Amino acid sequence: MLVNLNHIIEQVVKEKGIDRGILVEALESAVLSAANKKYRNTRDLEAHFNDELGEVELFEFVTVVDEVVDSYKEIDLEEAREIDEEVEIGDSLGMKIESGNFSRIAAQTAKQVIIQKVREAEREKVYNEFKDRVGELVNGIVRRYERGDLIIDLGLAEGLLPHREQVPRENYRKGDRARVLISDVKLSTKGPQIILSRTHAGLVSALFQFEVPEISEGIVEIKAVAREAGSRTKIAVASYDPDVDPVGACVGMRGSRVQNVVSELRGEKIDIVPWSPDVGRFVCAALAPAEVTRIYLDNEEQALEVIVPDDQLSLAIGKKGQNVRLAARLTGWNIDIKSETRAAEAAKDVQEETDELKEIPADEMPSEELSEIEVADAETAPEGVSEELKEATEANEEGSSEDPTV
Repeated sequence: MLVNLNHIIEQVVKEKGIDRGILVEALESAVLSAANKKYRNTRDLEAHFNDELGEVELFEFVTVVDEVVDSYKEIDLEEAREIDEEVEIGDSLGMKIESGNFSRIAAQTAKQVIIQKVREAEREKVYNEFKDRVGELVNGIVRRYERGDLIIDLGLAEGLLPHREQVPRENYRKGDRARVLISDVKLSTKGPQIILSRTHAGLVSALFQFEVPEISEGIVEIKAVAREAGSRTKIAVASYDPDVDPVGACVGMRGSRVQNVVSELRGEKIDIVPWSPDVGRFVCAALAPAEVTRIYLDNEEQALEVIVPDDQLSLAIGKKGQNVRLAARLTGWNIDIKSETRAAEAAKDVQEETDELKEIPADEMPSEELSEIEVADAETAPEGVSEELKEATEANEEGSSEDPTV
């Protein structure tokens, strides 16, 4: 090629941010592809980029032989020594071909190969840039809607905010700023696909990490997050410094820190509760602002029965069960809430059933049950008494076996 390609390569590297070696390889591959197409793959060709000349040089390789059978891949010794006096039989001789003498179709093929290589390099670069950033908070500009999904410009690439990952009451227009969480990065045939989210619970964690220095420094840790996007979120935090209150650190001076997060989430309510290794204490905190009277734990079933004052029942359950549902997701335990009155009635019913069983006289019990008790007593009674019981039992059995009509 007669044009110096160094300037073009440097310009593409600067604009696209693609590695120079990838572009050089693409150029060599493009020229070789065009040459093979022109010569119909009948020759052994190689392409090499010359940095000094700024062009791709094309070489044809032939084997030195005594008698030529394939003129495209072989050359006789006499002709070969006109090019290189030191060649011997069996040597491979490379001869430079003018790479600019290709047809228009061959040149177009070279162009397509270069474009394809550049696109592949761009896709790989984007994928490598974002594949390790899953869970990261990023800023973008809304570009357009596509069938309910939002396309957001992230700078190096465009991300997809699917309809399912959008908060229902949030609306965006072209040019609006959007703060989103990278939830997934996929590599498809069309290139890398960056999936974004506004509903993911990790968005709340990322926002608090941005607003609260103690979290980014590792002094305060977010232990768990339970979220119903657009409505309410519960977040459990713990402190590794006894002098630092984890809840106070997240709330900030006059609520400034948590208010910034609430504003970014368009008014979503946020409950910040202290995490505790004690399940009972943690559940009580998670059910805030409701007060808890007592708790019964079932470790095997990972379930709790929570008793609250009558006037706190609706507050503990929340609107459409939201408060207790979020508390259960936050703690990882199944929570059953009862009022004190209902719990007392249930306990009274159980006690009454127990008392009724105790008060039934032995002679009013069914005969089958009575016989079983007598037999059991006979087996466990003292010797003198047990003999009388056994005799009575045997007589009873003999009498029952006789025909009642006799």
